[in-house]
Amino acid sequence: MEATFDLIDKEVIPTLNFPKDEVLGDKEAISSRKNDLDRALSLGNLEHVKIKIYFEDDASKKMVETTIWGVTEERVILKQGVIIPVNRIHKIV
Repeated sequence: MEATFDLIDKEVIPTLNFPKDEVLGDKEAISSRKNDLDRALSLGNLEHVKIKIYFEDDASKKMVETTIWGVTEERVILKQGVIIPVNRIHKIV
């Protein structure tokens, strides 16, 4: 079930359309994603480490390599106020 994710530039994200539904199927995966986001936030703020975010908009699966600047219950905030909805993220590496 290894899906293909297209690499995109962070600057493209504001032009994407994100549906409201959740991309992950079970509560364990959602909990794991939350932990991964918290870890990625620490790495970004403390060590300026770029991570890979695998996510899905209304058209296809995409991946961006960037630094996470903030995390809320509903959003991941990147540099320049770029936002990815948490419920559209498949995984963080």
